[in-house]
Amino acid sequence: MKLDFSFWTNASQKRKRIYSIIAVFVITFLVTVVGSFFPLSSSDAQTISQNLNSTLDQHRANNTLTQYIFLNNFGICLAMFIPLLGAALGTFILFETGIALGAIATTQGYPVWLGLASLVITPVFWLEFICYSIAIAESIWLFRRIVKAITLKEPGQGRLILWGELKWTALFIGTCAGLLAIGAVLEVWIITLLG
Repeated sequence: MKLDFSFWTNASQKRKRIYSIIAVFVITFLVTVVGSFFPLSSSDAQTISQNLNSTLDQHRANNTLTQYIFLNNFGICLAMFIPLLGAALGTFILFETGIALGAIATTQGYPVWLGLASLVITPVFWLEFICYSIAIAESIWLFRRIVKAITLKEPGQGRLILWGELKWTALFIGTCAGLLAIGAVLEVWIITLLG
């Protein structure tokens, strides 16, 4: 059986980037799901849940919850842009996120799948996972472009390739900053609404 990759080879560079982001989104979501079903002892689940709640309570009391959520998520997202290393780091962080989701579900006494479903229906999930998927996909693109620029025999052409990729990276970082800012505001609103 021969795999047909014509959808990729015939695609424009922009379309390939979209395909990459979609593929990364699916993979990172699956990694988060696997993490959420990772077996934890009740004491570990309780510790994780208490740490999350105390952080939220502290920032809510200081009226800095929106800024904290944005800076935390944007810092994580920026780390995911690091060429190739960001992809590995991002996958690990999203696995850990899944573990935290599972811990919260365990301590609050509802099934993990219900916690995942309630997360997926929020716009915050979509905004954050789209940003993380963009960052991880760009991490891989940036690595590929660096390798290509280094292996080219004409250094001037390599610099052009790198400069073009850095423009994409800057555009994606700006886009992620905007989306994560909106996500932080929505997340605080949801937290406040649910008490």
